[in-house]
Amino acid sequence: MMQQTLAQWRAQGPRPDLWVFAYASLVWRPEFEAAEHRLALVHGYSRHLHMWSRVNRGTPERPGLVFALTAGGSCQGLVLRVPHEQVEALMPVLWAREMPNPVYDPKWLLCHTGRGPVRALAFTLSRRSPNYTGHLCDAQYRDIFAHSRGRYGTTLDYARQTLHGLRDHGIEDHRLARLLKLADDLPILPA
Repeated sequence: MMQQTLAQWRAQGPRPDLWVFAYASLVWRPEFEAAEHRLALVHGYSRHLHMWSRVNRGTPERPGLVFALTAGGSCQGLVLRVPHEQVEALMPVLWAREMPNPVYDPKWLLCHTGRGPVRALAFTLSRRSPNYTGHLCDAQYRDIFAHSRGRYGTTLDYARQTLHGLRDHGIEDHRLARLLKLADDLPILPA
């Protein structure tokens, strides 16, 4: 799938840069140096805490959650530009981070920025995926926030870092802020 995505990138023209759409942890912890970042809006997809995490933010016995970009609505995030000459070296690193298991569907989405539209690589999730949670009630979110922890920490910490990372760029996610209010009285778990 990575080779197919690279072929699609190469087909974009002579010496194209790579744009990546960041909507969650790539906003606050991209793990690569972007030559440029811009605020961006994507129509047709939205950010939801609707993907099971059985390693990074949970375990098989007590799954946690991570964000997914699912069809419908719109999403504010960032587009990160990787210069052409760095893409071939970066793609395996980005793939290992985002696609250690082939869970996401990589797609090229039109992202609207203040300096014009760009086509960016985004990691989306199909509602048909076995990792898609479907609707969760407030009690389920609260239980997951209170108890789910994986190799990179808790679901609650991940959600909080995402909210703060978005706010650092002037992006307000009211749905996420409301979800995090469910955890206001929970004790902070050690990292």
